[in-house]
Amino acid sequence: MTATSSPTILFVPGLRDHVEDHWQTLLAAKLRNTRTVPPLEHDKLSCAARVEALDDALAGITGPVVLVSHSAGVMITVHWAQKHQREIKGALLAAPPDFEAPLPAGYPTMEALRDNGWMPIPMSRLPFPSIVAASTNDPLARIERVRAMAESWGSRLIDVGAVGHLNPASGFGEWPRAAELLEELR
Repeated sequence: MTATSSPTILFVPGLRDHVEDHWQTLLAAKLRNTRTVPPLEHDKLSCAARVEALDDALAGITGPVVLVSHSAGVMITVHWAQKHQREIKGALLAAPPDFEAPLPAGYPTMEALRDNGWMPIPMSRLPFPSIVAASTNDPLARIERVRAMAESWGSRLIDVGAVGHLNPASGFGEWPRAAELLEELR
C-alpha cells in the first residue's frame, strides 16, 4: 500500500478519554498515520459533544479513514454514523457497552446517559464495514445484547473470549488481536 492510499487510523476512546496504559494508546504509538479524537474540556458526558468532536477530528483528515473505537467510543461512532455522511473504510468496534441497561458502580447511571443523549442506542445498519469485538464476560454488556447490536449494525462479530471490558482494569494493556483485526479493515 502506498503512503497516499494508506488510511489514517482514528482512535475513538470511551468516556475516560486518553488512558496511558490502554490498548488503544499502546497500539496508536506503534502504528503510523494515526490520530486520536481529543478529550473534551466541557460537556464530557454529552453524546452530542462527543459526536461533534469525532466529526471535527474527521474533518481534519483527508483520504481514507479506519475508526478504532472502544466502549463509549463505539456508541459515539454509531451515533455519528446516523447523522453524518463521510466515507469510512471500516471500523473496529471493541467492547460496546449497553447504555440501555444499568452499568456497574462508578459508571454513569441510565438516567444520566439518557439526559445526555446516549439513548436510544442506534440500531440501524452502519454505512461502512465493521467488526465488533465482544467479550463473553463484559460487565458493561451481556454478550447476547452485543450480538444483537452487531447484527443490527451489519457488523461481523468476533468473540474475543472472557476478557472483561477489554481495558486496563481487565488486564489489557497490550491487545495484539486489535492489530490483526485492524489489518483486516485496512
